[in-house]
Amino acid sequence: MQQVLRGCPVLTRSLTVRVPGAVGPAVQQRRNVESAPQGFFQSLADSYPVQQTQSLLESIHEVSGLPWWASIGLTTVLLRTTITLPLTVYQHKIFARLENIRQEMKDLLPEMKAETAIAIKKFNWDEKQAKSAFSRSMKKQFNQRVVRDNCHPLKSTVVIWAQLPMWVCLSVSLRNMAAATEASAVPAQITFLELTQGGCLWIPNLTVPDASWILPVALGLINLAIVEMQVATRTAKSGQPPGKLQRYMTNFFRLVSVGMVPLAATVPSCMSLYWTVSSTCGLAHNLVIMSPKFRRLVKVPKSPQELDNPYQNLVNHFRQRLKL
Repeated sequence: MQQVLRGCPVLTRSLTVRVPGAVGPAVQQRRNVESAPQGFFQSLADSYPVQQTQSLLESIHEVSGLPWWASIGLTTVLLRTTITLPLTVYQHKIFARLENIRQEMKDLLPEMKAETAIAIKKFNWDEKQAKSAFSRSMKKQFNQRVVRDNCHPLKSTVVIWAQLPMWVCLSVSLRNMAAATEASAVPAQITFLELTQGGCLWIPNLTVPDASWILPVALGLINLAIVEMQVATRTAKSGQPPGKLQRYMTNFFRLVSVGMVPLAATVPSCMSLYWTVSSTCGLAHNLVIMSPKFRRLVKVPKSPQELDNPYQNLVNHFRQRLKL
């Protein structure tokens, strides 16, 4: 292995570990995560998007000269800030426009009822015909305003369609890098060796799970905080307790947040590090987008349901939840 590494001076310029001593212990530590994925997962691991994402990670590591833990964090923050944050702003613009349209429809309701009453007398409609005509007219008015403001409700899902593939590609890329074996290509072995020495504090080896469970537990708590923050905002805006469907969805995401804890404890710590940093960015972005000043700065329209004191509302919600 020493001879192979000597033949690759460019690839080894950032490798400062003793190779003979690094391979054995690292391989022993990661036996529980070393088996290669099969079938669909193997195809995903070898796919073009995943390979390009892995190249991006390696390029940022090489250009920045940072240790791997910092390179992973930097890449995560850059992608979340340059891709996810602008899409989140766009999503909130759609939400605000739809809220304003719904307010318009409420203001239009008396006029539409009056027109329907006139039509009942003029065309001798029965109750069923009147309700059908009223519903069609209201739907037409709503659709016209949606087209006018370019805010189809499906556009509000843009964040998930960008964030989910990015999360999968980065996770699988890190899994590939942490699962190299002695049969892998030389660059993959070198990246693996760097990862074994590229951690920090309680996770010096990024190719093995976080045995302390600090990252997994932090991940679960951050995700739960995001869920509770969304519940607090939604409840304050509506002024009503959540409905049955909303309660089911909230409990589902709470279960997912808790379920991520044992999962994060079984994957290489480079993956749990990425997940934790990504969720932290998501929490920070959600806090920023709540600010009325920031919303005006990025031109999110003001809506009737926008909170004037969102952070105080958030504090009150958590105090109530924690019984403080």
